[in-house]
Amino acid sequence: MVAAMVAALAASFVTTPLGADVSDAWAAKSGLPSKKADVAAVDAPLLSTLVQTHTDERVPLDDHSPTADRFSSLLADRVTGERIAFDPRLLELLRALARKHPGARFELVSGFRSPKLNEMMRKKGRHVASHSQHSLGHAVDFRIVPFDAERGVHPRVLEKEIRDLGWGGGVGTYLLPSDWFVHADVGRKRRWGG
Repeated sequence: MVAAMVAALAASFVTTPLGADVSDAWAAKSGLPSKKADVAAVDAPLLSTLVQTHTDERVPLDDHSPTADRFSSLLADRVTGERIAFDPRLLELLRALARKHPGARFELVSGFRSPKLNEMMRKKGRHVASHSQHSLGHAVDFRIVPFDAERGVHPRVLEKEIRDLGWGGGVGTYLLPSDWFVHADVGRKRRWGG
């Protein structure tokens, strides 16, 4: 009797090639795509992983993911929860860098800053601009940690890589152990160290 149950269970796990037609119910239950258009999305190579450092939320980064809306959500203000649409050039910059650092973890340090968070940071003595590009959805602070390293890529190396990609906006490097990241924004071309 047990052998018959095991055989029936094994028969229910029929392997089907990823591109083959399967029923929507079985596809939904198995987690496999049910349409050929979905198969193409599954085949997009994973470039890296975006990690929101304040929540530890992780999102795959490839040629199609995340969407612009999901990216903006990931970079929402960490105090108020407010969000703003981010300039799409920032996500494309991260994708271009991910192609140079396949499999790396992109740690997102700062995204949107509401006026409340921006002012709170200024009062704590943080060096933030009163009219920050972060408050416009025009800036992201991040570091890249290769999958086989404990420490991230040096911010000055990232600055050079960003400029080599033709980036025409602002790039700031932060080198303190507590602030080890690079800032990129879509404002005018400028550079600084923090």
